[in-house]
Amino acid sequence: MFDGGLSEQDRIQLSLRGISPEEAERQIALLRGPKATRDLARPCTLGDGILTIPDAEMPELVHVHQDAARAGRVMKFVPASGAATRMFRDLMLFREANAPLSRQEVDSRAQQGDAAATALARFLEEIRRFAFFDELARTLSRRGRDLDRLLAGAGVHEVLAALLDPDGMDYARMPKGLVKFHRYKSEVRTAFEEHLVEAAALTRTADGKCRIHLTVLPEESARFESLLERVRSRHERKRKSKFAVELSVQKPSTDTLALDPEGNPFRDADGNLLLRPGGHGSLLENLNQLGADIVHVKNIDNVAKEDLAVRGILWKRLLVGFLVRLQREIAEQVRRLEHGDPTQLERAREFVRHRLFLDLPEPASAGEDEARALVSLLRRPLRVCGVVRNTGEPGGAPFRVREAGGRQSLQIVEGAEVDRGSAQQEGVFASSTHFNPVDLVCGVRDDTGRALDLREFVDPGAVFRSWKSFAGRELLALERPGLWNGAMSRWNTVFVEIPIETFTPVKTVLDLLREEHQPALE
Repeated sequence: MFDGGLSEQDRIQLSLRGISPEEAERQIALLRGPKATRDLARPCTLGDGILTIPDAEMPELVHVHQDAARAGRVMKFVPASGAATRMFRDLMLFREANAPLSRQEVDSRAQQGDAAATALARFLEEIRRFAFFDELARTLSRRGRDLDRLLAGAGVHEVLAALLDPDGMDYARMPKGLVKFHRYKSEVRTAFEEHLVEAAALTRTADGKCRIHLTVLPEESARFESLLERVRSRHERKRKSKFAVELSVQKPSTDTLALDPEGNPFRDADGNLLLRPGGHGSLLENLNQLGADIVHVKNIDNVAKEDLAVRGILWKRLLVGFLVRLQREIAEQVRRLEHGDPTQLERAREFVRHRLFLDLPEPASAGEDEARALVSLLRRPLRVCGVVRNTGEPGGAPFRVREAGGRQSLQIVEGAEVDRGSAQQEGVFASSTHFNPVDLVCGVRDDTGRALDLREFVDPGAVFRSWKSFAGRELLALERPGLWNGAMSRWNTVFVEIPIETFTPVKTVLDLLREEHQPALE
C-alpha cells in the first residue's frame, strides 16, 4: 500500500485516467522493489535460435505473402508518436544559447573536440543536401533574411531559429513522421509518406486497399491528417491503391506513476500524483484493438528512399510468407493433437523444440494432459522477427532467456534489462552477434482464426525504471514492459536473419546524409 494510503482525490484522479487503485499500488511496488532483469542463457546465433531463408525458398514465400495480402490479412503498425527532439539535440544546444554565432566559431569549437559543434559544423556544410532545405530557405526569406548571408556572417542562430522554433518550421517539436526525409525529382517526402509507399507494396489487397495504422500524440493527429489529405490522391493514383489509414493515441489508462527520491509517490506542486506516458509497451493496447490478423511492426524513422527500399520490401514479404507458412504448420500440429493421433505427441515435441526453439512444458501425467499442454503452447501469438548483424547500434538483441523454473525462451532483450552487477551477464549481453532493428511480423490470431487477447501474454514484471526529472526535481520513472520486449514475452518467437541494408534508421539529422536517404546521382 502507499504510505498513508490513497486519498479520495488520488482515487478520483486515477479513475479519470481509467487506472484502478490496485494497479497504482502494483506500480509503486514495482518501483520500490528490486530492478527487473532478464536471466540471459546465451545469445541467439545462426543455427542456434536464428534462422536463414534459403534462396530456393524465396519464390514460394513471396507467393504466400501475396496470397495473404490479397486476402486482406496484412497491415502495417507504426509507432509514430515520437518527436524529432533527439534528432536535433546537438543543434538545440546552440539554439538555446540564442546568441549570435558564426561558422568560424562553430568550426573552432569543433576542432577543439566539441562533439555538438562537430555535428553542427557538418550540418551547416551539408545543409543543401537535406530534403527540408528549400522550406528552410523560404522560411528565412519570409523573414527578410538570406540564408547565405546569415551563414557568411554571425547568423547561425537565426538559421537554427527558423528550423527549430515554433514560429518557424518547429522541427524541434515536430513529430518525426512529419519531418521531410527524402527529395525526389518532383517531390519531397516525409517519413510518414514513405510508410504509405511501403504499405502499398506490403499490404495491398485484391481490390487495392492498403491498411496502415499509426499511433500518434493526441495533439498531433490533426497534422498527420492534414498531410494525408494533401498527398493521398497523388500516391493513390501512382500506385492504383486506396489507403485505409488509421490513427490512434496512447491510452491514458496505460500511464504510470513515479517515485520521488525518498521513495514516495511523486506529486506535483499542487499535490496531485504525477502520471507519465508508460513507454512504447503501452501501445500493446492499441495493437490489441486493431482487429487484425497479420501485423508488420516497424519504427517511423526506419525508411529508405523508394529506389533503395526494394530489397527491404522483398524481405518484409519474405517474413510475412515465413510467418504464414509457420502458422500452417502450427495448425496442422494442433489438429493432430486434438484428434488424438497416437503418434503425434513425439512429433509435436520435436516441432516445439526445433521449429519454435522452446523447452517443452512441465512433464504431464501422460497422454491427453500432455497433448492439452502442447496445444496451449502452440496457441499463442506468433512473431517472426527480422534481425541484422550486430554493428554496434544501441538497442535490443536476440537471446535465449531462462524463465522461472529453468525453462528457456527466445526474447529480445535491451541493455536496461541486464543485471549490470553481474560480469557474467554483461559478458553474455556483449557477445550478441545480431541486433533487433524492429522489423517484426506478428500473427495475432490462433489456428481457428480467433483473435487472441494479447494482454494475456505479457510478462507484467518486465518493466523499465529510470531516473528522470520534472520541474527541476528528480523522479524514478516506470515504463511498461516494452512492446517487443516484455509485452511479447510469452509469444512464440522465431528470429530470421535479414540483410543489414534493410535497416536505415534516422536517429540524428546527420543520418539523413547517408546514401539510403539521399537522391540518386544524376
